[in-house]
Amino acid sequence: MNIRREVMQTLATSMDEFLSTYLIPIEKNWQPANLLPESSSQEFFSEIKEIQELAKDMDYDLLAVLIGDTITEEALPTYEAWLMNIEGIDQENKSGWTQWVRAWTAEENRHGDLLNRYLYLSGRVNMQELEISTQHLINDGFDLQTSNDPYRSFVYTSFQETATNLSHRRVAINAKKLGNKRLAKICGLIANDESRHAKAYKNFVQRIFEIDTSEMMLAFEDMMKKKIIMPAHFLRESGGKMSELFSHFSDAAQRTKVYTTHDYIDILKSLITEWDIENISGLNSSAEKARDYLMALPARLQRISERIKINENKYKFNWISS
Repeated sequence: MNIRREVMQTLATSMDEFLSTYLIPIEKNWQPANLLPESSSQEFFSEIKEIQELAKDMDYDLLAVLIGDTITEEALPTYEAWLMNIEGIDQENKSGWTQWVRAWTAEENRHGDLLNRYLYLSGRVNMQELEISTQHLINDGFDLQTSNDPYRSFVYTSFQETATNLSHRRVAINAKKLGNKRLAKICGLIANDESRHAKAYKNFVQRIFEIDTSEMMLAFEDMMKKKIIMPAHFLRESGGKMSELFSHFSDAAQRTKVYTTHDYIDILKSLITEWDIENISGLNSSAEKARDYLMALPARLQRISERIKINENKYKFNWISS
């Protein structure tokens, strides 16, 4: 049997632990309806008015980042299909890894639903353009450069979920400064979910390091050599091309400091520390070289980042109507 499949089967024996530690039972979890105006309430219209008044004061770049984050959350069908295709995940088996993917997807699904409804109520978003971008993102699909390898896939999810947690948390902090308590709570709760999910995937990688040390190290190196490509990289507007819109979205994220080049480096450093890359033993010669590359990478990226200048020219997104 393929060693990766064996490792995945070994990890699957701890699935009850993973589910209870990193996911919340549905009946105990928050739902989008808990955080938005209740349509049958007498305060419904006054609450919408408050949402729209606060949205008027929201920084243009910050709103653009929130919309882009929403669209990437809405592309959940692509993420689920990708995870289900990983080697060692048997779609016909309703337990084990399939159970994890379905439960993780169910938690993640609430994020796009909640943010989409909030943006609709805000009065500042061209919802048709948002929906076009969402449909493009799902229709186009994207290559995360992991193939169907669980080792590379879990490196990716460890990094991406950490980055998503950071982005939502930063939006929450900015919203709180503006006095927008509702949006701050929304993004804070979503960030909490992403933090739990990041911990799960980082734990999966840690356990793989204990079982298949050298191959896990080589997978980590390979993903960092390719660079972790966020789903937002594949955003586009109606009539637009991929990468064109991402550069503008990235500029907005850098200007608002919601997600920066330095954050990418800091996340890499945190993974190196959490997985104790420096002190892992029992590596073969190729994996030792991979470790050397990974340990030197943050400083190398830092030198490159110092030469990057932030584009201060704001782009007019089709998503924003006012």
